[in-house]
Amino acid sequence: MAPVPARGGAARTVVPLAYDGPLRSRLDALRELVGLSRTRLDSQTLAEAGRVLDEAADRRKLSGRHTVVAIAGATGSGKSQLFNSLAGVAISEAGVRRPTTSSPIACSWSDGAAGLIDRLGIPGRLRRRPLNNPESEEQLRGLVLVDLPDHDSAAVQHREQVDRILKLVDAVIWVVDPEKYADAVLHERYLRPMAGHAEVMFVVLNQVDRLPGEAADQVLDDLRRLLDEDGVALGEHGEPGATVLALSALTGEGVGDLRESLGEFVAERGAAARRVAADVDAAAAELRPVYAAGRRVGLSEEAREDFAARLADAVGATAAGEAAERAWLRNANRACGTPWLRLWRWYQKRGTAATGRHQVGAQADEEATARQRVEQAVRTVADRASAGLPVPWAQAVREAAVRGAQGLPEALDELAERAGGPSGRPPRPGWWPAAVLVQAAMTLLQIAGGLWLAGQIAGVMAPNLGVPVLLMMCGIIGGPLVEWGCRMAARGPARRYGQDAERRLCESAASCGRARVLDPVASELLRYGEVREQYGRVVRAGAGVG
Repeated sequence: MAPVPARGGAARTVVPLAYDGPLRSRLDALRELVGLSRTRLDSQTLAEAGRVLDEAADRRKLSGRHTVVAIAGATGSGKSQLFNSLAGVAISEAGVRRPTTSSPIACSWSDGAAGLIDRLGIPGRLRRRPLNNPESEEQLRGLVLVDLPDHDSAAVQHREQVDRILKLVDAVIWVVDPEKYADAVLHERYLRPMAGHAEVMFVVLNQVDRLPGEAADQVLDDLRRLLDEDGVALGEHGEPGATVLALSALTGEGVGDLRESLGEFVAERGAAARRVAADVDAAAAELRPVYAAGRRVGLSEEAREDFAARLADAVGATAAGEAAERAWLRNANRACGTPWLRLWRWYQKRGTAATGRHQVGAQADEEATARQRVEQAVRTVADRASAGLPVPWAQAVREAAVRGAQGLPEALDELAERAGGPSGRPPRPGWWPAAVLVQAAMTLLQIAGGLWLAGQIAGVMAPNLGVPVLLMMCGIIGGPLVEWGCRMAARGPARRYGQDAERRLCESAASCGRARVLDPVASELLRYGEVREQYGRVVRAGAGVG
């Protein structure tokens, strides 16, 4: 048996592997998913998905007419002997020394597989061709069989080679023996994690010639039970899964059945695509915790309205509206009130002028309280927006809210100064001039009556108490009545004026909060929606995203 060259002319004419439409769509979605997630997830989380994409791209460039199948097994399982039996000649070393297979050996049943073997890193000196047997060549045409080192080898580099090549081959034949078929290393390290690859797996119980009577059937049944526990479907009753066989590589019993199953498997030329699809499934399952939400996510209208209400409360929109209402009423009182009452109020205000120290302290306390309310509003809306999201995306939403909240209290203070109330005096309704004239007339009546009485007391005018007293009483009673009537009439416009000021400040605060906090949060939620949609395309139909 002469080694085949590492690269030959046939390698230049290989037909590349073609993925079908659904698999191409899933790979494109996974690539888009990784691209959208790089700024949100760490590289370690995306490492396996990136490896799957790279390996799928590399495999697509290579021969689609060949199927690379690895034979893996534990020390003493007889995998090298089975390898030789399938090849029809002793290619891989088999003996009593353990481990017997120190390096992977490749055997190709047809030309054009050089690129595939190069990808496995198997040098030319370890590449072989099977015994020249037309029947065997026809039956296994397109097969590239690789004998791996023992997966339980004491040599670390042997185990590393097994793990590396198992990620690159299209299918695996697991060889077990009656003594170690239940080995925990095999089931926990390989079969259970690779349960999703059952469609491209063969499980072969070797050395059945050592089992007397019905013992072989009993061991095979127990092996099937263990595979069921591992989650590896057995391919029975029409469902996809692993092929399980019993044979003896030493006597040749059952080897023909394996060769026939292997030939049909290779002839389908679908193993490579099924392997890639299973790798995508595994990558999607690994990424599920960072993409699948526990419930419906998003920022509800109720949360938005509550955030706007909290900001309005923090900026003092209600107090500003009440202050604007009071200002309107004060302006009405100044315009329509009696001059004597206005004079008295001016005197009281002058006598009770504050030093200003208490006002400064109260203002500082109000600013601190307002800042706390703003921070609480941001925390609340961030918690509501991130509820149910996977941890990385929930963290991104909270960080977006915190970044937007920087400088928000100062911006709200500036808005309160600009939008809290209109500049200048409040507008006056049309009836104010008439009320002012009537109030002035009441004042003139009081003055005229008083002067008339003073003139009578001084003897300048003839005595007549009735008329001046009546004039004074009309002015004294009419003035407060006019003021009271104006105050009643001013309540409606004053309230509308205050509500308008409150509404303007609420809208300004909501607009500021939306631009600084809600829009960045909504942007993160939209990005999560995009990646979640891509993740839904990556997982198989019917698997669901959650």
